[in-house]
Amino acid sequence: MQTWEGELKKVATKYHIIAAWLAGVLDPLWALSDYSVIPDRWQEFFVIRLVVAGLSLLGLAFRKRIPVEMVAFIPVLAISLQNAYMYSVMDALAFQKHTFAYVALFIGAGMVVFWKPIYSFIIVGLSISANALFIYLWSPLTMEQIMVDGGLLTFTVAIFMILLIQTRFNLTKKEIVARLALAESKEIIEEKNKDITDSINYAKNIQEAILPNFSEIDDVLKDHFVFFKPKDIVSGDFYWFANKGGHAFIAACDCTGHGVPGAFVSMIGNNLLNQIVLEKDENDTAKILTSLNDGVKRVFTREGSQDAQDGMDMALLDFTLGDNHAIPTNVQYSGAGNPLLFIREGMVSSGMAEKNGFKPHEDDMGIWGGDRTPIGGSTEEGYEFRSDSIDLEEGDTMYIFSDGYPDQFGGEKGKKFMIKRMKDLILSIQSENMVRQKELLEQALAEWIGDGDQVDDILVIGIRV
Repeated sequence: MQTWEGELKKVATKYHIIAAWLAGVLDPLWALSDYSVIPDRWQEFFVIRLVVAGLSLLGLAFRKRIPVEMVAFIPVLAISLQNAYMYSVMDALAFQKHTFAYVALFIGAGMVVFWKPIYSFIIVGLSISANALFIYLWSPLTMEQIMVDGGLLTFTVAIFMILLIQTRFNLTKKEIVARLALAESKEIIEEKNKDITDSINYAKNIQEAILPNFSEIDDVLKDHFVFFKPKDIVSGDFYWFANKGGHAFIAACDCTGHGVPGAFVSMIGNNLLNQIVLEKDENDTAKILTSLNDGVKRVFTREGSQDAQDGMDMALLDFTLGDNHAIPTNVQYSGAGNPLLFIREGMVSSGMAEKNGFKPHEDDMGIWGGDRTPIGGSTEEGYEFRSDSIDLEEGDTMYIFSDGYPDQFGGEKGKKFMIKRMKDLILSIQSENMVRQKELLEQALAEWIGDGDQVDDILVIGIRV
């Protein structure tokens, strides 16, 4: 695991290597300045500079065997002592000119050094001591001349160097600590997200296990499709199927919410439907929804608490099967918020829709509305749903669905697809078989969404007699 000390060491190593190279290469070049400032001693100074450069490069060569601070400490201290000696043998004019060398040293150190304040204090302390000693031994200048001609400026810049190094050190440390903390947090979040995603993927397997196999539906409803597209990994929409006692039941269910919350509600709904139909042998769609509503209310309501708002919309079909369970002869429908679209050739012109309680649409489509109230939620316990039935003819086509398809945003203006556009689309594809109809519904939805996002779970079931 990375630590701020390790990261800071990497930063310091990089800059200290730069400092050592600068000292090793540039310090001898300052001999050109010495030649113009104090020409009678430039050769002596050049030898000193070569020694300092050699020490800098030597520390650089052994950087893996010495503390990282020493890589920069050696050249900075060596140049400081070198300048102290040069100060001590210069006259006032040369002293003034050479002050800039000292100032450049301290400013340069402040820009490329990363170490704790103690190293800066050692450098400045040794530099002041060396200056005091060498000036005492060899300088022709008075203390007043030294201070006025550059000593005070050099001392001020030295203090500035200490503050600059300490500020850069602290800021860099804080930046590294913050970056590592962010990386660690991101790593933890990614790990948690992976755990959550893995759990949800496992939940998806469980949810898929309770959904009916298409082969079960194929055995009874020969020409059909189920277009099921969850918004997230798991879905609040679910489809349910049962075949018992000459009746084939199929439902399109839309639970409160989507994702994990919706998936929990869907499993409760699926379990209650199995109990009502398969265990209690109920085959009246109205009574099934009534019992389902009471069951959901009991599950989500605790004694002494307000009714929970969890529930579901649903469209439920009960097909009465003909001889040998081959062809359905009648369908019974009950709806809790979800309609049934029914299509028969010539239905509207013959008045068949009005006779059977349909709301005529156009071009032979009838709309069976069912009850507007949902299962559970605000619906009171004991509410009695109604049912409608119709004798079937070959070619009759039915569609039940959740609100995900018509409520999907998209198109050029980012509006909802809307139920009318969905009805028109379904009417336009009636000449196709049900497998092809599913493909066309999927294609139309994908084109409508475009680069947008799916906003809800989507479920559409189509059945043709």
